[in-house]
Amino acid sequence: MFDRLLVPVDGSDGAMAALALAAKLQQSGGGELLILCVYRHYSLLEASMSMVRPDEPENLDDSMRAFASGVVEKAKSVAAEHGAGKLRGFVKSGPPARTIVAFAKDRDVDLIVLGSRGLGDVEGFLLGSVSHKVTSLAECPVLVV
Repeated sequence: MFDRLLVPVDGSDGAMAALALAAKLQQSGGGELLILCVYRHYSLLEASMSMVRPDEPENLDDSMRAFASGVVEKAKSVAAEHGAGKLRGFVKSGPPARTIVAFAKDRDVDLIVLGSRGLGDVEGFLLGSVSHKVTSLAECPVLVV
């Protein structure tokens, strides 16, 4: 049915629900399940103003990338528990909605499955959620869970 399904994840309950549904869709039609976590790039100025100072300070982008990698690994194990077969995980930096849509286009994705609400910030309430932006920008079908 679908050759390539994309599930953007952020670790939220909504993303995990979307992942479970995508795993079931993959079982019925075969194909490949792509899991993507997008983290926001922080400028050096933003990083220098951060209130968080771990014992060993590191680049904020490195910390975000490491967190996103952990989210992808957790999502891969959850998808496997739900019976997903062929899985691949990816981590990207950038504005979430546009990065998801560009990734889907580059990988020739047949369907994007994503949660309706994630771990977004106040900006999401003011300017629209990631799921709303993805449905507006994507060239392929989008299933919002």
